[in-house]
Amino acid sequence: MEELDTKTLRKYDSDYLWHPFTQMSEWEGAENLVITRGEGSYIIDSEGNRYLDGVAAIWTNVHGHCRREINEAIKEQVDRLEHSTLLGLTNDRAALLAKRLVDIAPPALCKVFYSDNGSTAVEIGVKMAFQYQNQTGHPEKTKFISFTNAYHGDTVGSMSVGGIDIYHEVYAPLLFPTIKAPSPYCYRCTLTEDRDCTRCGMLCLKELERLMEQHAHELAGLVIEPAVQGAGGMIVHPEGFLKRVRELCDRFDVLMIADEVAVGFGRTGAMFACGKAAITPDIMALSKGISAGYLPLAATLTTRKVYDAFIGSYAELKTFFHGHTFTGNPIACAAALASLDLFESDKLLEALVPKIAYLKERLQKLAGLPHVGDVRQEGMIGGIELVVDKETRQPYHWEERVGVRVCLEARKHGLFLRPLGNIIVIFPPLAISLNELALLMDGIEASIRAVTE
Repeated sequence: MEELDTKTLRKYDSDYLWHPFTQMSEWEGAENLVITRGEGSYIIDSEGNRYLDGVAAIWTNVHGHCRREINEAIKEQVDRLEHSTLLGLTNDRAALLAKRLVDIAPPALCKVFYSDNGSTAVEIGVKMAFQYQNQTGHPEKTKFISFTNAYHGDTVGSMSVGGIDIYHEVYAPLLFPTIKAPSPYCYRCTLTEDRDCTRCGMLCLKELERLMEQHAHELAGLVIEPAVQGAGGMIVHPEGFLKRVRELCDRFDVLMIADEVAVGFGRTGAMFACGKAAITPDIMALSKGISAGYLPLAATLTTRKVYDAFIGSYAELKTFFHGHTFTGNPIACAAALASLDLFESDKLLEALVPKIAYLKERLQKLAGLPHVGDVRQEGMIGGIELVVDKETRQPYHWEERVGVRVCLEARKHGLFLRPLGNIIVIFPPLAISLNELALLMDGIEASIRAVTE
């Protein structure tokens, strides 16, 4: 393949590409990074500069970039079969991966429906829940309850169960109405010295219980990001919150749809956040880390109870009429299988324990900085909230773009970061070494100080 210089690559990008979540008037013509290689925890640009990937290729990378074992599995699969439809056929990689996913999933999740990204995985779950209610004698159960600050993707159905105005408000006329419960985090308590997340969680649960009791007769399902609301600001659930939500869903006969797209595959320190909380959702959406960040792949897992509601004669039209061209793509499934092998051979979950402890220690230190209003952590996920004033925790105005400025400053320290507003996100590859994690946290601290002090 022709090697092009950085200037030409930037011009082609500026002339022909439209980037996600990007104001292109600011992007075009800028000296943006052009990434051409990856190596372990680093991405490398067209000029040979190395950047520690602090966001794991947007929350997907597990074992590092260009891991030999996954590379070889993909190459081997390409020589065997590149793609085969699951419409009227199956393939060996898709079947084997489905079995492996069921083996590691929370108990009772026993059926796997493939797609290709997190948004579609959630949308499949919503459609399953809707059709399940219709086919089990509850056609009146058509609505969904979800949470403020939630993010479940950018297709119309997943946006409908989302709750972040900056992403979703412009599309409001396209979306179906949902019932919104309060986010399991109360920003009011950060204005006091006696912040008590457990108390806030209980207040949110009381309101959720009231809403579910009021609307139980029309609720098909509840959609939740277990443990952490990601794009909403790395908002960590209080301990026990997820278990209580499961109990409320059981009590009011509402299907629980867990969106583990961001938190699945080891990110919380356990394989799945629902498993860590010792609960089983009725439907669980997976993507991002499923293929270790290599290829588009997603899976929606469900129980025998839900699956059986779709079983009947052809004439009954109980079939789940949903599908994707690349459903169960064997190359993507081969990457996922190789990733699961590495979880075992590298003892990855056990190796996370000291890294999670170190991240906690460094975040607690950062909490003392004069413009850090809050730090949050769940496993290998961290969030640092930047504020104008520590005493009042007054946020920076979004137009000041303090989070963006910190992330640009971090490039001087050899880091690539991407913020959520004024939240600095810490989401590195799980295989990052302790020394690399120290480098990441040193660079983040120096960048916050340089921009805010």
